[in-house]
Amino acid sequence: MNIVVCIKQVPDAAEVKINPETGTLIREGVPSIINPYDMHAIEAAVQIKEKTSGKVTAITMGPPQAETALRDAISLGVDEAILLTDKAFAGSDTLATSYTLSKTIEKLSPDIIICGKQAIDGDTAQVGPEVAEFLNIPHVAYVRKIEDIGEKSIRVQRLMEEGYDVVESTLPVLLTVVKELNEPRLPSLKGKMAAKKAEIKKWTAADIGADEKDVGLKGSPTQVKNIFAPEPKKDRQMLEGTPEEQTDALIKKLMELKCL
Repeated sequence: MNIVVCIKQVPDAAEVKINPETGTLIREGVPSIINPYDMHAIEAAVQIKEKTSGKVTAITMGPPQAETALRDAISLGVDEAILLTDKAFAGSDTLATSYTLSKTIEKLSPDIIICGKQAIDGDTAQVGPEVAEFLNIPHVAYVRKIEDIGEKSIRVQRLMEEGYDVVESTLPVLLTVVKELNEPRLPSLKGKMAAKKAEIKKWTAADIGADEKDVGLKGSPTQVKNIFAPEPKKDRQMLEGTPEEQTDALIKKLMELKCL
């Protein structure tokens, strides 16, 4: 089983900086972590590999410092890693990012692609499904459990508001996963040693055969026009007492504000 896991290195929320000219995040020199949902994607990919004797390749798009995230992924059981790094990729929105990832995945011909449900820096949850559309393959979002994997099909549970759906799909397929799926493992000493020695492949737009008009800012139909920090609000009131007393106080306050 050939598995690709898409991960993203996201900036530490306390250190976020914005490029005032492009309206995009400045990632160079900013402390970063693997997107938390992608940790569950890595764990899912490694578990499938362990059950099927497959191979896991992690890919990410970003500046040279994103190599750290890929080495962390290898320490968790990933076999190979590819860093998509090119100045042409700078400023990509979800569409341009999805196109770039899909061109890379085409070269790898995986059976299963796994992504976290969304990245905490953008919270769009668009990249996974868009990658599947570019690849013209089925996808299942919000996967909370993998029930069965065969040579040509997979059956999963898809998280819904009031329970879950059981979905069966042919392979290849793209899954986006939620935190309920698993508990990410800690890196082993063997994994850390492997990560330290691993060769991280670095691919550019030319390496994946991407059209430069479809990547980076050129290929991004959406752009950030304005960024601002919300003004702190001080008109807060804490309700104390028993639940019943708090309820009565809340109703009284809402009536005073003419909300009821």
